[in-house]
Amino acid sequence: MPGGSLLALIDNIAGNLDSVATMTKVATKKTAGVLGDDLALNAQQVSGVSPERELPVIWAVAKGSAKNKLILAPAALVLSALAPWAVTPVLMFGGAFLCFEGVEKLAHKLLHPPHDEPPPDTVAGLDGLEQGKIRGAIRTDFVLSAEIIVIALGTVATAPISKQIMVVCAIAALMTVGVYGLVASIVKLDDLGFALQKRSSAAARSAGNAIVRTVPSLMRALSVAGTLAMFLVGGGILTHGIPGLHHRIEGWAAAAGPVKVAVPSLVDVLVGVVAGAALLAAWAGARRVIGKR
Repeated sequence: MPGGSLLALIDNIAGNLDSVATMTKVATKKTAGVLGDDLALNAQQVSGVSPERELPVIWAVAKGSAKNKLILAPAALVLSALAPWAVTPVLMFGGAFLCFEGVEKLAHKLLHPPHDEPPPDTVAGLDGLEQGKIRGAIRTDFVLSAEIIVIALGTVATAPISKQIMVVCAIAALMTVGVYGLVASIVKLDDLGFALQKRSSAAARSAGNAIVRTVPSLMRALSVAGTLAMFLVGGGILTHGIPGLHHRIEGWAAAAGPVKVAVPSLVDVLVGVVAGAALLAAWAGARRVIGKR
């Protein structure tokens, strides 16, 4: 009897783990798009740091991201259980903040071109630049992590609470390790290229030259993709949260014919830019009024 009970227990655990693995795979597919945006955003956020400081900055952001998950995962589970109606407003607040940050970033680039900003020439200035990038990346990660966790939770909403916890924890761990591992690989591509350039093999040197030539273009593309992702994710949260708007967008897409796949994304970006611009204008006005007082 004890042996049979033990085998039954092991079989039950194996069955649960298999079920959790299946649900985690489904949740990962659902969150893949946001994970891609998270990757582009974080690669962009840590770009521009001196080469010897890239990995320490990524490690600092990864630790901040892990702390975000430790806060968000239990908070999402509790909120979903006790006040499911509050999930959408909380997500919309995060989406609006993401749009605000995107417009603020664009405005800063347009109003303060790089040549107007001399690079910091002191240790304090460099430390301030790093800390600013780290804080910005962790803030952005917080919003994206919240959306990913809520999406993952939505795929297992009908499952027992124990399985919900395991799936959400698995997604949180996978997204942290996977995203920041890839970010570290991307920002260190130029080091790989320089190393290959020093090899005796002609093929290795050729590959190294190609990597070194490609990396600047890749980082510029990631910078553009990261800013676009702010509007795509933030605007997407807003369009899904506004009653009736998402269904109306589906109607527009159906009427668009061959380009119907692009319509939801274009609307999300447009809504994100408009919302971010309105929030930035309101924030600037509030600061001006407070400053006069």
